[in-house]
Order: sequence, then structure tokens, then C-alpha cells
Amino acid sequence: MKIKKMETRKPIKRHIALQPFSRQHHFGLLFGWKIRKGFSRNISLERMTRFADWFYKNEIEPHFEDEEKYLFTILEPGNELVERALKEHRRLKRLFENKEDPERSLHRLEEELDAHIRFEERILFNEIQKVATPEQLQKVEEIHDELLNEHPDYDDPFWED
Repeated sequence: MKIKKMETRKPIKRHIALQPFSRQHHFGLLFGWKIRKGFSRNISLERMTRFADWFYKNEIEPHFEDEEKYLFTILEPGNELVERALKEHRRLKRLFENKEDPERSLHRLEEELDAHIRFEERILFNEIQKVATPEQLQKVEEIHDELLNEHPDYDDPFWED
């Protein structure tokens, strides 16, 4: 039996203007990890749903708004990568807002948010970085401090139980 060599990826060299968005993506990946940890430790759905609601309000909503306002507009209207990202934003918002089946929504969220972040980091952000003018990147960089707002701690770290 032949063992396949594990694929190694070179770190993506991200322009400084896009780094706050990538940092926020890191928190999104941690969200999925925390939800998976919660399920593996049989944490109540109520506690995990409360965290998801907090995360949506404090992280996802402002992050999506900033991406749509400052980054997606760098590419031409109707760009297929932006259209895909917007479609995924709508899908993720619906999952965060769905209260009918919280267990299913949380499972889907941790999977789909992870996939969405990886798409933006590996494909969409690379395209934005490639076509953005220095002036566009400068404008994004000017709002840099606003996007690096203090990351508040959540008051019930169930993933540490």
C-alpha cells in the first residue's frame, strides 16, 4: 500500500489591507471548532445556541457588512466569485437565524462557515488582492483600525468545560 504524501500549502501572503478580514476569519474557524467541541462534550443546545446568537451579532453581521461594502465592490458588478460569496452569506445568515431546528443549524453552520471562509481566503481574497488598485487597497487600509475592533470575550466558554 502506497502512502500518499500529505499536501502542504504555502501560507498566503495577504496584503496588509486585507489582514483584518483574515483575522476575523480565524475567529470564524474557531467558532466551528467550539461548536464541534460542544457537541462532543454533550453541551446543551441552549448554551451553544446562545453562543451562536452572540457570535452572529458581534462577529458575523459586522464582518459580512464590511466585506460587502469594502471588499466585494473592488471586483466588477456581477463577478461570479462575489455572487457566490453573497449567496453563501445569505445562506449562513439564514442558518444563524433559524430557530426551528437548532441542532441541525449548528451542525450545518460549523461545516458551511468553515467552507465559506476557506473559499474566501483561498480564492476570493486572492482575486481581490490581484485586481485591486493601490488606491482601493489604501482605502481599505484606512478603515483598518475600525475593523480591528476589540474582540470581546464570551461569558460562557462551554468549549472549556
